[in-house]
Amino acid sequence: MSRVGKKPIPVPTGVTIHVTANRVDVEGPKGKLQQGLPPGVRFELSDGQLQALVLREDDRKLRKFHGLARSLVANAVHGVSEGFKKELDIVGIGYRAEVKGQQVVFALGYSHPVVFDIPPGIEVDVEKQTHITVSGIDRQQVGQVAANIRSLRKPDPYKQKGVRYTGEILKKKVGKTGA
Repeated sequence: MSRVGKKPIPVPTGVTIHVTANRVDVEGPKGKLQQGLPPGVRFELSDGQLQALVLREDDRKLRKFHGLARSLVANAVHGVSEGFKKELDIVGIGYRAEVKGQQVVFALGYSHPVVFDIPPGIEVDVEKQTHITVSGIDRQQVGQVAANIRSLRKPDPYKQKGVRYTGEILKKKVGKTGA
């Protein structure tokens, strides 16, 4: 059995969970999420904790989804109670961002401004024109939007310019040796 799958998921106060055969519905103060379950995994709610169980422990094909299902449901519980956020920095002379309605307009050194549409369920906040915070309740969607924004101008390790995650360290390639 999976070590991750064995860990129970604590359910915080204010979060309600409804378990069905093929999905788990999670509702909390920040919103509501539905998480589909892979085959062979079910959940039980007892004593304020949610436990992932494998239907048949002898079947390897079903057992491999145990930890995955537990992680997905744990992310849903954390998302509706606290939410997720990713932070990005824009580095470069003249590089900046600005929120206009449901769009973010970037000036990233191209001959034209780059317009990025904000998907529903995601909030984008721009501070000081060079610091972007992407937040929402769905971890996968927050990470994907942050990656899409980063891909508009990937960071250059030599000039140190572009859009990067806060705290990201850019590695340079090793140069040729004279030997």
